Amino acid sequence: MDDLSDLYAEVIMDHQRHPRNFGKLENFDREVQMTNSSCGDQISLQVKFENEKIKDLKFSGMGCAISMASASVMTEVMKGLSIEEARRFSDEFLEMVKAGKIPSDDLKDAKVFGGVYKYPMRVKCATLAWYALQKAIE
Repeated sequence: MDDLSDLYAEVIMDHQRHPRNFGKLENFDREVQMTNSSCGDQISLQVKFENEKIKDLKFSGMGCAISMASASVMTEVMKGLSIEEARRFSDEFLEMVKAGKIPSDDLKDAKVFGGVYKYPMRVKCATLAWYALQKAIE
């Protein structure tokens, strides 16, 4: 592995071992529950909105390292964004993971999932939380 791949793997494993924003919000506006029928990954996402922004969000569930790390990263990227920014970043992430499109720097740590498109069976794992967020902001 090259140094960049090692760094990306390290970031993913850190988020999987120590997920950020894991748990359940006490006071939320929307809750979405989704399951990846391919492998059984599950997520429950709660989102609190305020002034057309994502004030807070948390997730719980179980799944593979990619699924849990992606959910953790997504919550960090999205917290504090406007709903419009969240839509744009979510679309950008999905294009990156599904088609290998190079993302903007706005995606922060989410860019570590850029190579997932090379592994089609893992795409659903990486996108589960992001689709849950899209459903929550519809």
